[in-house]
Amino acid sequence: MSTHPEHSPEGTPCADVVLRLFEFVDDETEPLDRHRIQAHLDECSACLAEYEMDLLLKALVRRACARQSAPAELRAQILTRITIVHRTDG
Repeated sequence: MSTHPEHSPEGTPCADVVLRLFEFVDDETEPLDRHRIQAHLDECSACLAEYEMDLLLKALVRRACARQSAPAELRAQILTRITIVHRTDG
């Protein structure tokens, strides 16, 4: 397993993997990208450490926010923006 941050064992640069780790953690990647990122993590200890930190951060945020809900006004604003994004994308 590589510890060099620029190592790309299967052709995917470390920088590309690190940029997409949040998508990977949230299971929002396409199957091919997911496979490519997982293969990279299997071979690169530096990126695996970044991935584990993202998992820890996600767990901490989930735990810290478990008892609090967003204010109704904020929820409405977010839902409005999501709707606008969907309309402009589609």
